[in-house]
Amino acid sequence: MTIITSVDVVDVRFPTSLTADGSDAMNKDADYSAAYVILHTDQPGLGGYGFTFTIGRGNEVCVLAAELRARPLVGRSVEELVGDLGGIYRELKSDSQLRWLGPEKGVEHLAMAAVMNAVWDLAARVAGKPLWRLLTDMTPEQLVDVADLSYVSDVLTREEAIGLLAELAPTRAERVERMAASGYPCYTTSAGWLGYSDEKLRRLCQEAVDAGYTHVKLKVGANLDDDLRRLRIAREVIGDEVNLMIDANQVWDVPEAIEWVKALAEFKPLWIEEPTSPDDVLGHAAIRRAVAPIGVATGEHGMNRVLFKQFFQAEAIDFCQLDSARLASINEILTVYLMAKKFGIPVCPHAGGVGLCELVQHLSVFDYVAVSGTLENRVTEFVDHLHEHFVEPCVVENGAYVLPVAAGYSAEMTAATLEEFAYPAGSYWAGAARRA
Repeated sequence: MTIITSVDVVDVRFPTSLTADGSDAMNKDADYSAAYVILHTDQPGLGGYGFTFTIGRGNEVCVLAAELRARPLVGRSVEELVGDLGGIYRELKSDSQLRWLGPEKGVEHLAMAAVMNAVWDLAARVAGKPLWRLLTDMTPEQLVDVADLSYVSDVLTREEAIGLLAELAPTRAERVERMAASGYPCYTTSAGWLGYSDEKLRRLCQEAVDAGYTHVKLKVGANLDDDLRRLRIAREVIGDEVNLMIDANQVWDVPEAIEWVKALAEFKPLWIEEPTSPDDVLGHAAIRRAVAPIGVATGEHGMNRVLFKQFFQAEAIDFCQLDSARLASINEILTVYLMAKKFGIPVCPHAGGVGLCELVQHLSVFDYVAVSGTLENRVTEFVDHLHEHFVEPCVVENGAYVLPVAAGYSAEMTAATLEEFAYPAGSYWAGAARRA
């Protein structure tokens, strides 16, 4: 029997604000960060790795919350945990004192994501499979057993969920072969951070086209004249055949969003992302009606499956952008994918943050193979930052994620990264303090 002997949670931060990577109308000085969970076992070479994503100050709060969430795992049998991934999720979730801090939102939910991401990584490593393969090898009943269907039975029952997965189960192998051959299509946000100069924007847009991307996203929302100029530059470079998306990162009220998007409509954006408060279901619905045929996309700050249920019920979005480190890991992500399938909404996961690309490649492959069965209107975000800090970094070729093959959830960071960027004692941050 293998035992979880201890849990470490590390505050890891990268100084991305120095180069304006990650800058947008709401978040101008992001330092991409992670509350990074390591599950240690008594079997040499076996551990579990997971994280949640933040952008700097306050990451230490997520670290403390993850330590509290993970504490019940110490001393437990690995075989027991990975043999009942729905059970351990429900057990951790049932801590009423921690739950009170949310419930199922905010820091306590981010912590749940970090810990359960590490548990799922451990399960995939024990199975010797990449996470997407672990999931696609599960039966419809096994998948639904781990999915959190609480509070959504008015739109998705257990029987419906099993039926949705059973539809595609006989043909999963065909789609795995396609993923192995072509990869999963992605779009780049790396060209469009708001703090970049026009020259850098122009260069990066050209590099994106040359690299085979058919979708490019730009940040908007700080200044309309700047947006008009930057979108004009982008269209000059990428032409009319490449899809252009825009992202306001929640800065507008509803009437302002409608007015601003209409002013940018000449550039034919595929979608406007996060046009207003991420919790405003009816506001998104109003924007969607007003700006059509431009689509409305949101979800990276979607706090839980109940909010997504309401977005679907209210016909408020055209694209669902769930986040792999904000929802409570696979157990809740499965539920959102299944509801999206029922309502006919394509899922295009958010990945604008450290390590998120590594995670969402598994989710998108799983969606295609086992849930949606289609690539129509589906494209997953990619940002070309910080992948070198991961033991198994994602690989993108010709605008598509290459199918991951290593066992696990691709979440493990290198030892050198922790030594340098752990906060505040890592060599980079200790040196920064001395320089200051």
